[in-house]
Amino acid sequence: MQIRDLIKSALVSLLVLLVASCSSSPEKAAESSVSSKVPTTKSTQSKPTAWQQAYQEPQETSPNAPRKTVEKSPSSEPITDVWDRIRDGFVISDYQQLHPDSERHLRWFVDHPEYVARVVERARPYLHHIVEEVQKRDMPMEIVLLPVVESGFKPYAYSKSHAAGLWQFIPGTGKVYGLQQNWWYDGRRDVIQSTRAALDYLEKLHNDFGDWQLALAAYNCGEGTVGRAIKRNQAKGKATDFWSLDLPSETSAYVPKLMAVSHMVKYPERYDLSLSPVDNKPYLTTVNIGSQIDLAKAATMAGLSKDELFILNPAFNRWATAPEGPHVLVLPLTKAEQFKRALAEMPAQNRVKWARHKIQRGESLSVIASHYATTVSVIKKANNLQSNNIRAGSHLLIPASPAQSATLAANEATKSSNDSAQKKTYTVKAGDTWWDIARKYDTDVPTLTQWNKQSNHAVLQPGQTLVIWTNDVQRKSVNYTIRDGDSLWGISRKFNVSVAQVREWNGLSDRTLLQPGQNLTLYLDET
Repeated sequence: MQIRDLIKSALVSLLVLLVASCSSSPEKAAESSVSSKVPTTKSTQSKPTAWQQAYQEPQETSPNAPRKTVEKSPSSEPITDVWDRIRDGFVISDYQQLHPDSERHLRWFVDHPEYVARVVERARPYLHHIVEEVQKRDMPMEIVLLPVVESGFKPYAYSKSHAAGLWQFIPGTGKVYGLQQNWWYDGRRDVIQSTRAALDYLEKLHNDFGDWQLALAAYNCGEGTVGRAIKRNQAKGKATDFWSLDLPSETSAYVPKLMAVSHMVKYPERYDLSLSPVDNKPYLTTVNIGSQIDLAKAATMAGLSKDELFILNPAFNRWATAPEGPHVLVLPLTKAEQFKRALAEMPAQNRVKWARHKIQRGESLSVIASHYATTVSVIKKANNLQSNNIRAGSHLLIPASPAQSATLAANEATKSSNDSAQKKTYTVKAGDTWWDIARKYDTDVPTLTQWNKQSNHAVLQPGQTLVIWTNDVQRKSVNYTIRDGDSLWGISRKFNVSVAQVREWNGLSDRTLLQPGQNLTLYLDET
């Protein structure tokens, strides 16, 4: 009996233990197991940002502050369209909701598809390079689209506040970020250098504020303005994200506009928009030329029109590269080897055309330099002059381009009725730029500005009258039927004319969309 009681007691104890073990949930057991595997790390003190140094306290960050790395399953097919790379790199927004301010800007783009198409064509030569540079720095791909907001991807864009280029640097900020600006060259319009400078500046601003939307706002209005707006909100106990700050009206519209552009690129099919594909392969390369070269000669050597060369090298203010550098040309990758061969075969002294000028009584170096669209220092260097003193009857060697020679001949036409050059006038319209007008009359910006005794930085005013010198050229008309995928840029390259000429000959506005089957009339030199 005693033995039986002992067995019963043992069985009861065993049953109690089993019930107790079952009452512990598997979730808690797993949680305990996982937490035990997490290694402990020593806390490290991070270096204070510029914002923290300025305001002696940490900056609140918003959900878009850190760059999130999203693991993606490898695709069997390579990406062939740059737009897909851009979409894949969006991180500033979750793109599930759109702020009302951004919705308003998005509606404008949706209602103006012809503008979107024009911007895409203007961006085409530069887009792959910018995507590559942004990806190298692991920055959000929304930044690739910032030139849409800044300049509409116009490389010659120039604002009333004297901001220039795709990224719209003002002179002071451009100098801080290493962009040279002189009579010959403006690095703010250099596609390669200005992209580098813009990304440097944006990285610095993101480091300051810890938030990409605040960094973008500061790019527009300055870090001081954004910092002060944050301090005001902190003093009132308000949020300090971009949407909560009281910023200048232009800046308040700036970030929403970029987010609208990004949303449009993310979901073009939602809005019946078609973004013309851009090849996901390099288009541009740089070639070190070592010394000054006439840009018209360089275009011929590369098998390009002057328009095509200037579109890729908008930083050059004059007919040639800068005498003291930078000695770098941006060329299509497909033309680089041809250009290098031609450059190797050309004697250095033939890279620039030289004019022999006989000094007239009363002339000074500054007068002569102005006459030949060059500088006193260039003339002095070319002629080994130690001072500005010159003597009437002596001769000077002056670097002068074929375009410059044509300009001088056109100026002389005012003295002779037998000359073939004809003087015309053009009335500036709203939205006109020096670049647009120069292309319309088949000349270049330096020549056009010299005809009118203006700087290419001068802001044109609607109603302003410009002088244009033209020579009668025999042309033949050619009919061209537009094919699927054609663009004005591609057609103009094929026939070695400018986009402005094609538009003018066919009465096309900037907003006209090409349709397959549509006929264009082109007027080509018979030579």
